[in-house]
Amino acid sequence: MSDLSVHVGTVSLGSCVLTAAGTSGYGDELGGYGDLAALGAVVVKSLTAYPWAGNPAPRVAAWGEHMLNSVGLSGPGVEAWRREELPRLLSTGATVVASVWGRRVEDYALAVAQMSGAAISALEVNVSCPNLEDRSRMFAHSARATAQVVAACRGAEVPLWVKLSPNTPDLIEVAEAALDAGAEALVLVNTVLGMAIDVETARAALGGGGGGLSGPGLHPVALRAVYECRAALPSVPIVGVGGVSSGVDAVALVMAGANAVEVGTATFADPRAPWRIQRELAAWLDRHAHEGLSDIWGAAHA
Repeated sequence: MSDLSVHVGTVSLGSCVLTAAGTSGYGDELGGYGDLAALGAVVVKSLTAYPWAGNPAPRVAAWGEHMLNSVGLSGPGVEAWRREELPRLLSTGATVVASVWGRRVEDYALAVAQMSGAAISALEVNVSCPNLEDRSRMFAHSARATAQVVAACRGAEVPLWVKLSPNTPDLIEVAEAALDAGAEALVLVNTVLGMAIDVETARAALGGGGGGLSGPGLHPVALRAVYECRAALPSVPIVGVGGVSSGVDAVALVMAGANAVEVGTATFADPRAPWRIQRELAAWLDRHAHEGLSDIWGAAHA
């Protein structure tokens, strides 16, 4: 079978297939469906420095095979997660990537400080969050704000991966600012902005109004983001995420220039999706007589 092991910067992973933050819980929730240690990493739901209730219900709405969510990054906070969830997750042998978010720059710094000593391999910094100090504009929509967040996270004891939003025409500029501020890798991309209306009630289908759209339709958006960032930043580690529901989807992201891929929304319909996609990716490489991912990495740029 083809070799799926990869390096994302200085982080060595046994497989290029990871879970995506927000779709596999905080701990070992998917452990009943497969061997978590066989995946590249489990990326846990984004956490901040304090418990956060999130947005009002309803928080999730279906749109065909897509999903709109307005969960609002609810969570128990870093300290409770480390105490109650992380030990069980580590006991499975999984490689763990934690994810942090905040409403202010200092929230990120505090969350990173609370992560000190945790047995994680990398820290995904989710900057697709409203910045309360900038009229609730997303950090990820501003190169300056993104750089401020990453700089505040430099006290982390592990490499920083910065998860960016596709909802900006300045993606390359924002990516460069994140890297200049200390990020080791880019995670591309988060959800696109969307909304659903319940026509019977003439009200928004989500309690928070609009939300983030994910699912298969996000895949072309993620592909373009990965492709353009790889072209502009040839040597930067990139993790591709968005609409990955098959091994072929993963192949396309690797050809666009992703070093690894994350599986997200597909897991809600099929909790075994990360392992299935991993097998499909390996089978595709075998059918095409490739020994590993290096044979196809960035092939779309040739």
